[in-house]
Amino acid sequence: MRPARIIILAVAVVSAGIAGLLALQVARGGRTAIVKGDPVIEREPTINVLVARESLPVGSRLKPDSLTWAAWPQGGVVEGFITDQNRPDAMESLDGAIARMPIFNGEPIRQEKIADASNRIMSSLLPAGKRAVATEISVATGAGGFILPNDRVDVIMVRKSDGGSFLTETVLSNVRVLAIDQQIQENPDGSKSAIGTTATLELTPDQTKVITVAQQMAERLQLALRSVADAQESDTGAAEYLLSGGDGVPLVQVIKTGEIVNGASAAKQ
Repeated sequence: MRPARIIILAVAVVSAGIAGLLALQVARGGRTAIVKGDPVIEREPTINVLVARESLPVGSRLKPDSLTWAAWPQGGVVEGFITDQNRPDAMESLDGAIARMPIFNGEPIRQEKIADASNRIMSSLLPAGKRAVATEISVATGAGGFILPNDRVDVIMVRKSDGGSFLTETVLSNVRVLAIDQQIQENPDGSKSAIGTTATLELTPDQTKVITVAQQMAERLQLALRSVADAQESDTGAAEYLLSGGDGVPLVQVIKTGEIVNGASAAKQ
């Protein structure tokens, strides 16, 4: 007998044996059950965290209907979050508190972003050690009206030298605008627009002295709007010669007959 026929015969015998066993199991009522185990998903425990129900701009007051409790993963709760475990009465106790920084919808409420309701609004917005100083602005000196609270600006002093030339110098750099006082102005076409007349700046004590002197010396003070990308840069720079009562001959730019000359030439004017 050929080997190929032997192999075919062996396969047929094995198949018949398997079929017979299956038939015998069915006849005896046996059943083969295949159980698929569902994956077990364990959910991380949650803690109720106080979050904002709506976006809250700087200076706005918190109200119970602007806050809500939200389930937060226990592992994601960090120090500073207000929970129903450490402050169960937070919604009532924070009624009327003031937002010192912008708080966005769904963001957890943190104590460092709010101030007590008994404080005055402007003093609540000031960080420790800073001062609020107001300076007059107009559309021409306030970046065309595009400066808003929390923007960063440079303060540029423009004044006349003894020779009649105009001197310019940046006396404050990258300072934060706390508020813009606005009044409604009616346009020739009958429409109305809000024009800022006073900018309140967040300054250090030394910067406060500098701008006070600059307001007396300057023909005008110009605010130059900074990029939001500059927010992390130092905001404590100031024209120190104004603190020591200097004669006002720093390195400045002189604008004379439409040309800019250097500071050394300015000292000779």
